[in-house]
Amino acid sequence: MSTPYTPGQPAGGPGYAPPPVEPTTQNYAADYSQDHSGAMGTPYTDEGRPDIESNSVGSLIGEVTKDLSTLMRQELELAKVEMKAEAKKAGQGAGMFGAAGFAGYMVALFLSIALMWALASAIPTGWAALIVAVLWGIVGAVAFVMGRKKFQQVNPKPERTVDTLSQVPGALKPH
Repeated sequence: MSTPYTPGQPAGGPGYAPPPVEPTTQNYAADYSQDHSGAMGTPYTDEGRPDIESNSVGSLIGEVTKDLSTLMRQELELAKVEMKAEAKKAGQGAGMFGAAGFAGYMVALFLSIALMWALASAIPTGWAALIVAVLWGIVGAVAFVMGRKKFQQVNPKPERTVDTLSQVPGALKPH
């Protein structure tokens, strides 16, 4: 199998330099002035209203379609921006909860050590440590049983969404 390219040559042939590609991100929510129906050159009457009598039905439908498409792009862009901001806040909140959990763990650890040493003043240290470990075992078992009950109550199927989506085709039919 042969290729039209020779080693060491750019893909476009000798002397070819590909055009620089600049990544562009369109902010439809902020820049809508070029994407509305007026940009298609809709003529206006002397009173300032669109002159729809000189336009065909096809061009009017085309303008409406373009406006709807632009509106949907703008709404999606806005939703992306909002979701990104909310996700950032949620991530920061989760980090703070993680720090609080670690601090709580450290408190529980040192209180457990303090309880062990307090018990060690009355009984041998090994038995004091065993008593504290058994207490933590009971706490862990209770938390496990409660967590398992909560997970058994979880329904992964979004019942309301399925119900409303099943109603959409009927809503679109003419009555």
